[in-house]
Amino acid sequence: MRLKGGGVPGKRPRIIRRMSSNLTRASAAPATAAKPSWIDTLKVYREAPTLRMLLLGFSAGLPLLLVLGTLSFWLREAGIDRTTIGYLSWVGLAYGFKWVWAPLVDRLPIPLLTRWLGRRRSWLLLAQGVVMAGLVGMSLNDPRAGLEPVVWCALMVAFGSATQDIALDAFRIESASMERQAALAATYQTGYRLAMIWAGAGVLWVAARAEVAGTVGYQQGAWHTAYLVMAASMALGMLTVLFSPEPLPRVLPPARNAAEWLRSALVEPFADFVRRYRWQAALILALIAIYRISDVVMGIMANPFYVDMGYTKDEVAAVTKIFGVIMTLAGAFVGGAMSVRWGVMRVLMLGAILSAASNLLFAWLGSRGHDLTALIAVISADNLSSGIASAAFIAYLSSLTNVNYSATQYALFSSMMLLLPKFLAGYSGRYVDAFGYPQFFTMTAMLGVPVLLLVWLASRVKMVPGP
Repeated sequence: MRLKGGGVPGKRPRIIRRMSSNLTRASAAPATAAKPSWIDTLKVYREAPTLRMLLLGFSAGLPLLLVLGTLSFWLREAGIDRTTIGYLSWVGLAYGFKWVWAPLVDRLPIPLLTRWLGRRRSWLLLAQGVVMAGLVGMSLNDPRAGLEPVVWCALMVAFGSATQDIALDAFRIESASMERQAALAATYQTGYRLAMIWAGAGVLWVAARAEVAGTVGYQQGAWHTAYLVMAASMALGMLTVLFSPEPLPRVLPPARNAAEWLRSALVEPFADFVRRYRWQAALILALIAIYRISDVVMGIMANPFYVDMGYTKDEVAAVTKIFGVIMTLAGAFVGGAMSVRWGVMRVLMLGAILSAASNLLFAWLGSRGHDLTALIAVISADNLSSGIASAAFIAYLSSLTNVNYSATQYALFSSMMLLLPKFLAGYSGRYVDAFGYPQFFTMTAMLGVPVLLLVWLASRVKMVPGP
């Protein structure tokens, strides 16, 4: 027997089945979380943990240029050759090996200080004190009289800064939910870049103002004053630590002996990552190792490039260290908002493309001579790209960590991000001496091509968050 409408016994007509299916999907729709509006998305920037990251990001960003970019400007002005400046950039390898002592920062209490401030804040305060002492030491030494004391003090700053990064990354990850990590990364980057304005443009401005009028040539006293001011600026981060709440401490199982403590502190954080991602861990680590390679390798020669192209301290301060960093801040906010709305991996790919392409603009700038307008255009594009890439990359690294091992795992990731690029950057001065600036900048852009393939492959890896 056939039913009216061409049906068959025991089956519903096709139109009824289609309507039923649509109703089923409609009833299930509310279970899927709707995308937040742009207004709701941006409200996260007013939350207390996000605002704290602004100030702590300043403390983290201040030392970096003072032992790398600004130091290279100082040394070049003092007459140190480019090859030596390139090799001295290996001071930054301290950041690439911070995973070695990260387990101690993650687990080891500091006598008295940890009981007073808590695990994260005690390590933050200690590291900031080391940075301040190292900057004072750098200010008291003249690189023309001997580079060794300057290098040892710079290593002290880099070690303290890397330790601060370990504790601060854990503090950030433990201060908010994973959904808010992109916003925390954006405000962290904002504070970081504001510090870079101060440690880049600010130090040049202070040094220029401290020069004795009418005296021609290099003046060590100007740099002495500038680095003392930078050391005093670390007080902002120290005060923020003192007035910030300690993240809710995670209860760690007591170790029965030293071997068990070493296993839980040193081995387990790395084993946990491999267990969660298996063979795909190698792909993720490869991406982390080279994602910022174009920017890092190029960055060491940026300040010697400005000096050799005839730009003054005030021009470099105004364009590259103020205007450029403002563009980076804009990029960080845009990258953070886009990551929340569209997903981290899409913005990660966009950042990789823009970072590599912007280096080609420096190759073009090298053929222009002293051209302030061209410098403004190139710095704008480069720093906007860098801000977008950094916000997405920090959010990506944060999503990979298990909160039980946040300091150690994030230190591993951020160390790998710098290890290979910093090593290659050490030869940047020799490369420029041999082939010139335009070819050097073109080469650094080409280094970013493999990154695009790795981002595409990593986007197909299912994220396995820790408990």
